[in-house]
Amino acid sequence: MLTFTSLGGATVRMQTRKQALTVLAENGIKPAEGELVLRSTPQEQPEDRIISWPGEYDMCGVSIQGIGQKEGAAVSYTIDAAGMRCAFLHSPLIEWTGEQIEQLGDVDILFIPSDSPKIMQKLIDEIDPRILVVLNTGGVEKYAEALKVCGATGKEPVKLLEVKAGSLPQEGREVVVLEA
Repeated sequence: MLTFTSLGGATVRMQTRKQALTVLAENGIKPAEGELVLRSTPQEQPEDRIISWPGEYDMCGVSIQGIGQKEGAAVSYTIDAAGMRCAFLHSPLIEWTGEQIEQLGDVDILFIPSDSPKIMQKLIDEIDPRILVVLNTGGVEKYAEALKVCGATGKEPVKLLEVKAGSLPQEGREVVVLEA
């Protein structure tokens, strides 16, 4: 089982059975001891347990792939854990190439920023996740527009998303609004 909570903006805390991760961590967010941290912008000298560069990583039983954009200046991630693939897209959201989308693979749970609803809709259609989590990164108006695009206007926010591999929707898509 995987659990997810929003830490505000594009930052999400993900908990596997054995490992906690702070994904797309923004500056100033303090991870808990022993937690893996995935940053969306590369750091020249990252500290221990911090990933900030494109590439493939296998740490603490979690497979992580950093996908570079803007010539490596921005990093989005896929994480394979508990039989599911999660994708966390960098904010601000930008167009993706076919090759970059191919690198994502078959995504079960997609975390996508709301700062560009038009690009967001295109990416959702191309990636086709089973569960979609829209992150509030573009301010009130853009977030409302993003929720409308996804058919989630008025959807009740939840503090915690818990997902088991066997509980993924077989048809259609579930849209989740995480409370920040």
